[in-house]
Amino acid sequence: MNWLIAVVFIGVYIGMALGRWPGLAINRTGIAVFGAVVLLLSGAISGEGALAAIDFATLAVLLTLMVLSSQYAASGFFDWIGDRIANLGGGPRGLLAGVVAVCGILSAVMTNDVVVWAVTPVLISGVVARGLDPKPFVIAVACAANAGSAATLIGNPQNLMIAEFGNLDFGSFLMVCGIPAVIGLVTVYALILRSPMMRAQLTDGGVMAPKRKDVNAPQPVLDKKILTKAVVATFAVIAIFVFVEDRALWSLLVVAILLLSRRLPTDQVLGRVDWHLLALFCGLFIVTGAMSQDAEIAKLFRDILVTLQIDHWAVLAAVSLAGSNTIGNVPLVMMLLSLGPDWSQSMLHGLAVFSTLSGNFLIVGSVANIIAVEQAQKAGTVISFAEYARLGVPITLISLALALGWMTFIS
Repeated sequence: MNWLIAVVFIGVYIGMALGRWPGLAINRTGIAVFGAVVLLLSGAISGEGALAAIDFATLAVLLTLMVLSSQYAASGFFDWIGDRIANLGGGPRGLLAGVVAVCGILSAVMTNDVVVWAVTPVLISGVVARGLDPKPFVIAVACAANAGSAATLIGNPQNLMIAEFGNLDFGSFLMVCGIPAVIGLVTVYALILRSPMMRAQLTDGGVMAPKRKDVNAPQPVLDKKILTKAVVATFAVIAIFVFVEDRALWSLLVVAILLLSRRLPTDQVLGRVDWHLLALFCGLFIVTGAMSQDAEIAKLFRDILVTLQIDHWAVLAAVSLAGSNTIGNVPLVMMLLSLGPDWSQSMLHGLAVFSTLSGNFLIVGSVANIIAVEQAQKAGTVISFAEYARLGVPITLISLALALGWMTFIS
């Protein structure tokens, strides 16, 4: 057994859990890259082995979705949809329903992180103007984005990895995972609506105060030409996932076409790409790849998972819940795919659903939660760890239990 690989692996995943290394300003991306470099320089993994460990297909599709989201942002779509949601009628109940439905649907065809990042600031502005506390709505954005993203192969980064690993079919994935996603969205709406945080706002029959319009504030402008291009590209990506085997190369063709623009400079389009996330993936791929290439370590890890009976639905759900809220759902999925047992298609579907829904448990459960809380703080709304947990914990436990029942039923 190569003990250096084991030490680096443990150190990197402790960093994933803490978000940093104590005493240093390094973040998760830096930790993953540092670990990969140490393994390369020490010879624990060769350059060829590192390249083989990196799942370039997943990175290519993730890059495609980021560029696609950049196109939507450039069209003003996110500002426009956020403003529309904030101005929905039907009182706080109607507003909450709109937030959950729109964020859930958008996250099924875009990465959930992008939806949360783009919608949250505009929504907070509109909600505050209505005289409402934005906290339950911000939590609804994060939880709905996570739940909705479970429905499709392109909803979040871990689903992309699972799809490429198992060469999963888009249609069958949607049929299996779409139901738990919808159940999750209904759970998000029902529990937030019944929460003390939300009930305090259901006064006067749930009628919101008139929106205090700022006549000097610019109204969201929707560039229909850029939006049309983005929508066409979205359908093209979905068609690629449905009909094409080599998804990565064809997805990159969509990127290349989007870059051919007379109005949007390339640096503006690529400037919105989350290169830090792509670097994080590369680092983690190399670290977990080194583990899987060491026969003794890989066997030890697989023996542990076999002992835990990871192929049982309840165990897989429990591991997903624990792992997603410690090291994070993306590192967890990457580790399980690299070092776990042979995965059947149904177990991959379960891993996608459980790891995604588990992300609603705590703020640290998913990147989308962290983004929502940070965006809210920038807008002057502070959501504490406990405030989020009071909603996130029951939402996750109920949606996971129902998803577990569904996966058991169809299997």
